[in-house]
Amino acid sequence: MLENKYLNKIKELPEPARQLGGLVSITVFVILSFAILNIYWGGGDELIRKMKIEEERIEKERKVNEVISSLPSGIVVFYDGTDHYRLSKEQYQAVCNITKLIPQRAIMAAHFLNYKAYELYTINGNKIDDTFVKWDQEKSKCFAGYTVSGSNVGINETANVSGEVLSFLSTGIDTRVYFIKNF
Repeated sequence: MLENKYLNKIKELPEPARQLGGLVSITVFVILSFAILNIYWGGGDELIRKMKIEEERIEKERKVNEVISSLPSGIVVFYDGTDHYRLSKEQYQAVCNITKLIPQRAIMAAHFLNYKAYELYTINGNKIDDTFVKWDQEKSKCFAGYTVSGSNVGINETANVSGEVLSFLSTGIDTRVYFIKNF
C-alpha cells in the first residue's frame, strides 16, 4: 500500500521532471558502477607507471626511426678517406646506441683473427651465445662483440670476441654492425 502511494506520486509528476529524475538516477548508477570497478580492478599508480614506461618506449622508438631515416642505405662510416657515407660524431654515437644487430658477415670477418672462436662457432652449428653493441663514453668509440661456446655440443669452452666498430650497414629499416676491428 505504501509502495503504491509513492509510485502514484511519481506518476503524477510532469513528464520533464520524471525524465530528469531518470537521467540523474542513471548517471549516479553509472558513476557508482565505475567507482566500484575501479576499487577492484583500477591499477592506479601501477597503471600510471606502465603508461609512462610505454610513452618513453614510444619516444625512444621515434628517435631511433628519425636517425635511421636520416641515413642513406648502405655502408656508413665515421672516418675520412672512404667513398661511403661519413657520419658526424653525433650520428656515430646515435647509430652505435641504436644498433643491436651483428650479422653473420661481421662475425665471420672477426673470426679470422680468433681461431678458437671460429672453431667453436663452426662446431656448435653457428650458434652465438651473446652479442653486444655499446658506446664507450671515455674513448668516444663504439664497441661490439659476441660470445661463442661449445656447451651445446659437449665442449666446455667459450670464446669472447670484441673490438671497435669501424662501419655500420644502414638498411633503411635498421642499422647493423658491418665491420669489427678486433686487432
